Amino acid sequence: MSSLYVALDFPEVNLALALAAQLDPQSCGLKVGKELFTRGGPALVRAWVDQGFDVFLDLKFHDIPHTVAQACRAACDLGVRVVNVHASGGRAMLDAARHAVPQSPGAPSLIAVTVLTSMNQADLAEVGITRPLAEQVQLLAGLAHDSGLDGVVCSAFEARAMRALFNQPNSVIITPGIRPVGAALDDQSRVMTPFDAMAAGATALVVGRPITLAAQPAAVVRAILASLL
Repeated sequence: MSSLYVALDFPEVNLALALAAQLDPQSCGLKVGKELFTRGGPALVRAWVDQGFDVFLDLKFHDIPHTVAQACRAACDLGVRVVNVHASGGRAMLDAARHAVPQSPGAPSLIAVTVLTSMNQADLAEVGITRPLAEQVQLLAGLAHDSGLDGVVCSAFEARAMRALFNQPNSVIITPGIRPVGAALDDQSRVMTPFDAMAAGATALVVGRPITLAAQPAAVVRAILASLL
């Protein structure tokens, strides 16, 4: 699996295609989120898979167990490398997702989102969750682990704790909010360098604007990978 996924968070398909055309599938994978998937659909994902890219389908499935299981099966049919679900969907939903994604060579890694990085303690309280945020993350991660999921997507600042929980050789800890040394923070406040995130326990990184807004995206990818050595 790729150690670096480029976040293709573009409002138009042609912009994402142009950026991906500059990248080498042997060097990085691609992360496709809700906006791009809604505009480009399965055909766009399948085209990149056919080109040899590892694709992280970042749709955060959260629905009744049957619906999530069917969505996960559809993701498997696309040939993506990583698919994620919301751990807050509960044990039955997580179990259904696990049964839908085969645990075999070539199958996608199935990972969970715990608490969105945009949420703080006050946000949790508004939806009736009074447990401290860090405890809520740990509880949901534990639920995902108990349901046999392969790992989580989390802040790099949570990676060490998540790696202690998901400690198998094939476990997957994917961290967004990564900024290379010297890169602009943009609207991110809690960021970590690629090297530090991997040292903290991440197995793969998600990087967006430092690559997608660069004059030479492929050169930034190479620099990030070199910084991990």
